[in-house]
Amino acid sequence: MQTSEISTEAPAVPVLLTATAATEVRRYIEEQGAAETAGLRVGVLPGGCSGFQYGLNIEDEAGEDDMILESQGIRLFVDPFSLQYLQGTEIDYVSTFQGSGFTFNNPNAAGGCGCGSSFTV
Repeated sequence: MQTSEISTEAPAVPVLLTATAATEVRRYIEEQGAAETAGLRVGVLPGGCSGFQYGLNIEDEAGEDDMILESQGIRLFVDPFSLQYLQGTEIDYVSTFQGSGFTFNNPNAAGGCGCGSSFTV
């Protein structure tokens, strides 16, 4: 008789925000007076010094073909092209003496550059 194991792990969310990043996104949404349906557009665009670059933007609603995710109570809008490069990515917000901004911990990135907003696969 075969026994099948039941997984108790939560399904993997393709893109995660840390609590610190979510706080900053909420602040930006409030500052912009965005709609109740607003969320954070998370994208990958060709370009940057390493081949691809990340893009973040507050948008009032999702696009027709977007996947709508939720992390830390924030709606995330991710298009199909970007989703393939963002699986398992954690977005954080860090502050240092040199400045502050969003950072990406992307397990799909094979390399990156010093700016932290560009990567290769």
